[in-house]
Amino acid sequence: MPSTAAIVTPGLSTFLGSIKSSPIETSIEQLVSLLKRRQVRGSRSCAVATAHLLRRVVGAFRVTDVAKLVERIQEVGARIVAAQPKEMTVGNIVRRVLRVVRDEAEENREGEANAFDETGKEATENNGAMTSRNMTSSPTSSAGQLRRSEVARGNTGPSLSAPGLNTPTATSLFNRLSQPSARGPSPSGTLGNQSPRTSSSAPTATDRTQDLKREVIEGIEEIIDELNQVDDQIASYALDHVHSNEVVLTNSTSTAVQKFLLKAAGKRKFTVICAEALCGDQGAAKTTVPQSTVIDDDRESLERFRRLLNAAGVTVVLVPDSAVFAVMSRVTKVILDTHVALADGGLVAPAGTKMIATAATMHRTPVVVLSGIYQLSPVHVFDSKALIEYGDPSNVIPFAQGGMIERLDLESPIYDYVPANIMDLYITNM
Repeated sequence: MPSTAAIVTPGLSTFLGSIKSSPIETSIEQLVSLLKRRQVRGSRSCAVATAHLLRRVVGAFRVTDVAKLVERIQEVGARIVAAQPKEMTVGNIVRRVLRVVRDEAEENREGEANAFDETGKEATENNGAMTSRNMTSSPTSSAGQLRRSEVARGNTGPSLSAPGLNTPTATSLFNRLSQPSARGPSPSGTLGNQSPRTSSSAPTATDRTQDLKREVIEGIEEIIDELNQVDDQIASYALDHVHSNEVVLTNSTSTAVQKFLLKAAGKRKFTVICAEALCGDQGAAKTTVPQSTVIDDDRESLERFRRLLNAAGVTVVLVPDSAVFAVMSRVTKVILDTHVALADGGLVAPAGTKMIATAATMHRTPVVVLSGIYQLSPVHVFDSKALIEYGDPSNVIPFAQGGMIERLDLESPIYDYVPANIMDLYITNM
């Protein structure tokens, strides 16, 4: 009887489901394999996978030295960055986690120094108070103590002081000399004879490292929460940028663009022109995945995108890429998604974005880019062609048309590099 078990394709969901039960090295190798095979792709998916993996690495690492923890994170980060250098959000998340570790370590050092200073100051004040009390003690009792000590030694000569005689200088000196024998050994908990570092209430090195580890894990969880909320945070600015009776052009079906437009549709009536962008793997994803499926790079099918906007009362018009320049004169605003934003202000975006942005610049139409903080990369562009990734050309021309393919050199880019001078505004989640 044939098995009815469903075949699960490796991807982000399978990786997140197995990361808690798998050994660390196995999880690292699994993510490296998924990135190399492009089974995890897109800025959001790569960032989420990296953050969960680093949380697992920090949780399993025995923190005895902050420098060793930093080295371990750098080692793991270098391996997953090398697996897919064009997914720059992997490096962004690694850098943010390293910043969390260094910030928490610096706060722990400052807190420890402040606690030591306060304890030392308190001990000094206590010692000064005890010395002051001893300096002002009764001369008669001090003289009596001295006389008893002389009797104990067999000295029966005349006393240095008689009852009623006041000799403060000599009495204070002998009182100081006789303080240890008069008080006896001090208990171990007395601040006057105990260093602040050896106090039983001071945290040990193990306690401090455990606190550091817990704080770093909490910081990584905050990054994961940010990744889950970034689209909603960006969408909160929609009413400030989308107005009634506008015509908005986009070529992206990402969740960020979808939520941004749906948020504006709650109080605005406008029209959306969506370029099909049927090239590269993005076009294949839009046309071949089921309507209820959200693929790993966080882009939904074009039909599902249209139905969601129609249900919110938004009119959606689909146009081919070749018609973008023709309809741009009617467009009042262009809203684009990004794969990663670079240090020079340019961006790596889905294929077809550069053509749309160039047409908008020619028609003086404002171009708005939606980008999360995790997509902002400190990388400078020296060779823009090196940033472009190419997909399966059979999505453009099937291999069945062999006669045509033999006479062509086909390239199917997945991303475009868009220079900074043809974009007007970035909207982030901060």
